[in-house]
Amino acid sequence: MPRTGPDAPSRPFPRELLAGDTLAAARALLGAHLVRDPAPADAIRERRAGRIVEVEAYIGEADRASHARFGPTARNRVMFGPPGIAYVYLVYGMHHCLNVVSEPATRPAALLVRAVEPVAGVAAMRAARAATRRGTGTRPPPDARLASGPGLVCAAFSIDRSHTGLDLCAATSPLRLEAAPAGEPGPPIVETPRIGIDYAGEPWTSMPWRFLVAGSPSVSGRSPRATA
Repeated sequence: MPRTGPDAPSRPFPRELLAGDTLAAARALLGAHLVRDPAPADAIRERRAGRIVEVEAYIGEADRASHARFGPTARNRVMFGPPGIAYVYLVYGMHHCLNVVSEPATRPAALLVRAVEPVAGVAAMRAARAATRRGTGTRPPPDARLASGPGLVCAAFSIDRSHTGLDLCAATSPLRLEAAPAGEPGPPIVETPRIGIDYAGEPWTSMPWRFLVAGSPSVSGRSPRATA
């Protein structure tokens, strides 16, 4: 069995997999790990890690669902930069969303991390959610549902806009991506249209740019089965 705990060797996610086609990068990112190491000032002192099981792709300025459709702004400028960098934004004034910049610099594209399956630091994820508006409430969710949505990912991992610009492919980054454990088989993948982008209109609402691990209990909503 591959080691997945805090003593497992770090395997930074290959930046070259993010530098090419975004849809290929989306598939490669499923099964990789999102890792959050505690910083000296953090109240939560436990390492948190989870398997990425759902992402959405946003590609180019023509994509009417993408922030890049406005051209470079103070908010989205990181999308026009090099791959592997974090882009975190706030929606509805309360929910942070983590994106991984993809494709070469000047080609704006990113992958929204929609769901993560907890692997390590479950108690820390619960504590982080309880400390935010994304608290677990009177009926705590099962471990698998602690990060089952883009806002919940950021709540469980204590991610906010201050993390924009971090290099997620750097082994020394406190918030980073790591390759799936050596020997772990690739997950079964399903492609569906993206969620919550009716404002974009066709053809963008029907683009099958949401990628998820079939059968995962952690995806944001019902998980369809993989297609042949």
